[in-house]
Amino acid sequence: MSRTLKDYIIVSLKGMSMGAADVVPGVSGGTIAFISGIYEELLTSISSFNFGLIKVLRKEGIKAVWTQVNGNFLLALFAGIFVSIISLAKLIEMLLEEHPILIWSFFFGLVLASIIYVAKQITKWNFGSVFLLAFGAAIAYYITTLNPMVSENSSMWFLFIAGMIAICAMILPGISGSFILVLLGAYKPVLNAVNSKDIVSIVVFMVGAVIGLLSFSRILKWLFAKYKNYTLAALTGFIIGSLNKIWPWKETLTWRTNSDGIEVPLKQVSISPNSFEGEPQLMYATILAVIGFGLILLLERLATSKN
Repeated sequence: MSRTLKDYIIVSLKGMSMGAADVVPGVSGGTIAFISGIYEELLTSISSFNFGLIKVLRKEGIKAVWTQVNGNFLLALFAGIFVSIISLAKLIEMLLEEHPILIWSFFFGLVLASIIYVAKQITKWNFGSVFLLAFGAAIAYYITTLNPMVSENSSMWFLFIAGMIAICAMILPGISGSFILVLLGAYKPVLNAVNSKDIVSIVVFMVGAVIGLLSFSRILKWLFAKYKNYTLAALTGFIIGSLNKIWPWKETLTWRTNSDGIEVPLKQVSISPNSFEGEPQLMYATILAVIGFGLILLLERLATSKN
């Protein structure tokens, strides 16, 4: 695919959006990739990394390898993701602590619109599609109800395994890689490593993520090639089920003390705004949800007009 510099800047901006989403426990960078129209190209590019590249390198050189793996696209995208995670990690963490209802409302509107967008890609509905949608929703919802691990582990092996598992969720629309890290008890150690510029921990986590990404992307690419409608139905279900996690109004049932000695929620359940203890901020929450919803519709319209 021939792209101009402007096109690659747009790809980097999409990568920044994915990175910002992946920082938030409950929002999937894969959802952003899907609605921004780069999801299948991302899977194809990542899955092109194989041992056959060694043969191409020997015969045709590094330029041919770079072209085969769609190197310019991946470089622009992952540069955007990296810059976003490094620059926005502290900001998003602060906003989630100080204005949780407003931030979750924005993402709720964004993800809600994503459901409509992904479902519209399904060209044929049948019993199998409906079943996979319901199954995907049930699985994702169940994941959102699980209790996070109380202990936080920062060993290198643990960060490596956490990277492998989380990256699989990060490229699945509807399944939040950050939330998987929360469940594993790895979210805080990874965030601390990013904020403190702990290069060793970051590299170990990234190596695990790369290995997991190369393996899982091949499975997803095969599913899209052979069973696209069924795959889209399951992904739509995943996104529907994830709404429980990002519902803005929560009641905390149990608390825990984190590694900094601060009490944080352990188990929460979604409740109605009327039952929320404190100011529900309903008007501002609704406005931000509408903005998030409208943003996805705008992205869809822009993608359609470009096509």
